[in-house]
Amino acid sequence: MTAMTTDPTSEGSRSMNDAHRVLVLNSGSSSVKYQLLDMRDRSRLATGLVERIGESSSRLVHTPLKGGEPRERTGRIADHEEALKAAAAELAADGLGLDSPELAAIGHRVVHGGLKFSEPTVITDEVLKEIERLVPVAPLHNPANITGIRTAQALRPDLPQVAVFDTAFHTTMPEHAARYAIDVGTADAHRIRRYGFHGTSHAYVSRRTAELLGRPAADVNVIVLHLGNGASASAVAGGRCVDTSMGLTPLEGLVMGTRSGDIDPAVTFHLKRVAGMSTDEIDVLLNKRSGLVGLCGDNDMREIRRRVDEGDERATLAFDVYIHRLKKYIGAYSAVLGRVDAVVFTAGVGENSAPVREAALAGLEGFGLAVDPDRNAVRSGEPRLISPDGARVSVAVVPTDEELEIAGQTFDLVHN
Repeated sequence: MTAMTTDPTSEGSRSMNDAHRVLVLNSGSSSVKYQLLDMRDRSRLATGLVERIGESSSRLVHTPLKGGEPRERTGRIADHEEALKAAAAELAADGLGLDSPELAAIGHRVVHGGLKFSEPTVITDEVLKEIERLVPVAPLHNPANITGIRTAQALRPDLPQVAVFDTAFHTTMPEHAARYAIDVGTADAHRIRRYGFHGTSHAYVSRRTAELLGRPAADVNVIVLHLGNGASASAVAGGRCVDTSMGLTPLEGLVMGTRSGDIDPAVTFHLKRVAGMSTDEIDVLLNKRSGLVGLCGDNDMREIRRRVDEGDERATLAFDVYIHRLKKYIGAYSAVLGRVDAVVFTAGVGENSAPVREAALAGLEGFGLAVDPDRNAVRSGEPRLISPDGARVSVAVVPTDEELEIAGQTFDLVHN
């Protein structure tokens, strides 16, 4: 692959201090999501998605956000290298090419950083090796992240590449919250502990909630409920995570779209001994055929709510199980924090499903929690309070922005 380079002596070139754009890459096993942001005003210049990489039905959708219509191309895109080159070509067509001296860095979402990476990190050979060492605890995610990093490095070897880790925000958990009660030697030998995920979302949303309340983040205790197809909760005390619902993997915790969340570990032994299921079959069951889809056949909360309203018993059960688990975590994290200043809903379901928010807090008035029905019913893309005036604990809806969080952390690192 031909690397893009910028001649610092060329006409129109700018110093590093004038570089103000960040490209954010989120590389999955068969997809690449990207966003280009201008950090002067934190605005998006373009977004895109390349999906079904390696298939004949590959698809790229590119959207320039300052004028211009979305563009789509279909046809086989063989690998991540070709996908990123195709994305770079779309950006170049808008005058936003990756060879621009205005590009300060490329920020990569990396799912698992273990205990070593608690902050955004400039990617070196040694950093990349450590991300590779963590593949056994993130076999579905870290390999794809590594591929995206290597491809971007080949495109712009002269540019800082920064890893922003999903797990980093949760490294502040105290040991008693992070440890599983299993043999310490075995746990340490195999890196078995609670790491947590969705960290960029929890960091962004907890900080924005403090801003919404008009208080310093260091003075605010928040329960963050990130409710999407994947779902997680966190207890954040003074801007630091002290507990979170996901564990060694994203399987633990809340009921999710296709994941079971918390389950008796002996269920896996039972399925192996009694049902004759293999380890791989149990893995697929708990990660892809459980949660809402396992309970009622749907993992789209809009469809589930439609079925609930029509009296569908399976959908009603799925919704009730989902809400019951949410209530348990709200109560548990209220106890962990001791004082709660706000409960905040975010991500696709959290931001858009008024029935979920209402049901999750129903009956929790003793905790100082309630929603105002009229405020809860409002649809908005802005952070907002939905609790009644004078409520002891604020209830908020704060749209998450993981790409902006990654871009901000990346830009701050390379410019400081």
